[in-house]
Formats: sequence, C-alpha cells, structure tokens
Amino acid sequence: MNRPRHGGNLNWAATIAGCPVSALTDFSASINPLGTPDSAIAAIVDSTSQLSAYPDPNYPQLRSHLARHHQLAPEFILPGNGSAELLTWAGRELAQQKFTYLITPAFSDYQRALDAFGGKIISCPMDLGKGVSRNALTGADAPRCTDTIPIPIPPHPKSGLLLNNPHNPTGKLWTRKEILPCLEQFELVLIDEAFMDFLTPDREQSLIPLVAEYPNLVILRSLTKFYSLPGLRIGYAIAHPERLQRWQKWRDPWSVNTLAAAATIAAIQDKEFQQHTWDWLASARSRLFEQLQSIPQLQPFKGAANYLLVKTEISATRLQEKLLTDYQIVIRDCMSFSELGDRYFRIAVRLPEENDRLTEAIAAIFKSKSF
Repeated sequence: MNRPRHGGNLNWAATIAGCPVSALTDFSASINPLGTPDSAIAAIVDSTSQLSAYPDPNYPQLRSHLARHHQLAPEFILPGNGSAELLTWAGRELAQQKFTYLITPAFSDYQRALDAFGGKIISCPMDLGKGVSRNALTGADAPRCTDTIPIPIPPHPKSGLLLNNPHNPTGKLWTRKEILPCLEQFELVLIDEAFMDFLTPDREQSLIPLVAEYPNLVILRSLTKFYSLPGLRIGYAIAHPERLQRWQKWRDPWSVNTLAAAATIAAIQDKEFQQHTWDWLASARSRLFEQLQSIPQLQPFKGAANYLLVKTEISATRLQEKLLTDYQIVIRDCMSFSELGDRYFRIAVRLPEENDRLTEAIAAIFKSKSF
C-alpha cells in the first residue's frame, strides 16, 4: 500500500502492523481524544427524522448559530463540507493573484488547492534552528521556530498569503500583532485556524474579530479536530459576504448534510466540553513534552495546539514501522513535508495513559537499538 500523505490512515497502518484497526492507538491524526461531545451525538440522533428532506442550501439556522458564536452577522459565514472544500475555493481565489506566499513546511492540501487552479507559489521557509537549552543537566538544545512570519517585505504586488495559525506541523502560534501588517501588504490573506479552538479564550490569537474591517481577509475553521468529527465533514469560512456569495455560486448545492449541521449547532454551544478539553490539554501536552524531552535521541518542539513536532536522530519512518509492528502505535511521519523529511515526526496529544505508553515504547526501541 502507498504511504499516506495525511495522518489517520488506519487501514494502511493496520496492514503494516498486522492487526485489526481496532487494536491501533492513533497518534497520527490530531483529533481530540475525549471523543465527540455527547451533545453532538444527541443532536445527530434527534435529526435522523429529517433525512428524508433536502437541507436548505443556504443553511440559515447553521449560519445564524455560527455567527452568534463569533459575534458576526450571518452573511460573513459559509459552512462547507469540511474546511478542505472551502480551501479549494480559497485556492481558486489565491490563484488569481500573481503569487501566493506559503509558509513552509505546510499542510499538503494547500499545494493541492493552489495547483488545481494554476496558482504560483513562493515558499517561505520557517526557521527551525535551535534555541534555548532543553535540559539543564545535559545542556542539549531544543529546536524552536522564529518569532516572526518569514515573508519578504515588501512582497510582490498583487500577491496573496496563506498562513496556518497555529501552524501545522510545528505548533507555532503567531500573535495578532505579528499578522496584522500582512493585511496591509497582501491583496488576499487566508488564515487556516483549524486548531485555534484548542487555545483558551485568553490565549487564542484569532483574527475573526477583524474580518468585517478587512475585505481581503479569509479565515477557515474546522470542527474536525476539536470536536472529534472527522467523519462528518464540517467546516466554515469567515469572510466578506461578496466573496462568500461568489464561492456559493462555484460549488455544488447541499455541501453540508443535515446531521453535520445539527451536530455543529450543538457542539459550539457545549461549554462544558470546551472547558474539559482545555483542562485536559494543558497538563497532558506539558507532560508529554517533558517525557519526549527526557529521551536523549529526541528533540520536541513546544507547540500551542494538540500535537507536537519531534526531531529524531534516527529515521522517523523506521521508528514509525517499529512502533506499528511491535506496539500497534501509529505516529505521523513528516515525509509529506518536503522541508522536514525523515528526521521528524508529529504526534497528537492523547490521554495521559496513552501518552505514557507511547513514550515508554519509543524509549524501549532506542534502548534495544533494534532500529
């Protein structure tokens, strides 16, 4: 089977591991391990009676709830079949610019969306150099990302910018203050905030409050990760109404199914689930980082989201294979990020006992020198 370009390909992993999918522990997809909120499941069950009717293609109820959630007018919201669908239309818009500046390493779907419409890309590599001491006893250094957005100033005229915040796969979080100048320098700025929900309201750096002020700003949001809904396919774009009306004309009708719409309305109102997630993540991520840091052959990056990028002294694909065959654990290699290659892997933050099992397995592999 071909190596997957995305995390979460459990059929591929089960084939390598020689076990059923149910036996795997998946660290390759950055999905909330607390699972889908009970409120969303209940809403799905309650909505099954509506499956015999087409949804309203304008989704007024869903847009109204999302707008209220973000304190915007409904016209600024366009729900989609996951943020991947909306990224396609954003790619069509960006391809009309002379160039699109893309912060790299980058999610492979960005390239896909721009290539689909002949967009011209200028890659802007992040600084993955080493920073402060990671271990006071050994003096070894841990890599960190640069604190500024790596774009040339001024950019080419009539160009766009595609930025992921928090950044995937490094976990870097840019502040509003850092991003704000870009809105004056680029014709079109697309910010993918797929992981922003994992930050508490006092720490998040979303530019959603600025959308009404900047017609050249587009923000993508997804419910896939935070609300553990990858199988339902639901996301939304936030932008000026004129742009979203254009996207609506480009796409097929009924992009969002009835069950996805109902689950979204319930999930975004579930304050208890949101708080539970924030409480879990803060301690689990910190402890997992420290556990990885204690393994001499690894150098983890600190991140703001629910995953960690890790540099390894051995082949990440070899480590991935050993974890699969010996422990039925799935990690995400970074081969699809051409700037990273075979010495980096990315792992989701999962429940403490699962994180313990992962780090114990990695330590055992290094200790056995079976790689």
